[in-house]
Amino acid sequence: MPEEIMIMAVTGIIAVGVVALGGILGWIHTTKIKIKNGYPLESMWGKPLHPQLTNEAQERVALLTQENAQLRAEVSSLKDRLGNVERIVTDSGYRLTHDIERLRNEQEAN
Repeated sequence: MPEEIMIMAVTGIIAVGVVALGGILGWIHTTKIKIKNGYPLESMWGKPLHPQLTNEAQERVALLTQENAQLRAEVSSLKDRLGNVERIVTDSGYRLTHDIERLRNEQEAN
């Protein structure tokens, strides 16, 4: 009987060790996948760990923000120009000719 208890105790300890090792290996694997795919890591309490912003990073964010604003303004301008081109292309020839003649008449009157 004591040998059976000893075998069960050793088997239990081995089982707990295998489960703990599996949990640790799973955590390592999950962390590796998070790092590989750019997900934020979490602290012990489940709060995300964010990298600290250095002066260089802040300057880069400011430059990218400025570039983003410039690009948005350029896209807006291009949308307006494209709208005018679409209007001209889809406009009937009669109406376009009529507008050109009207502008010529206005210019001659001045």
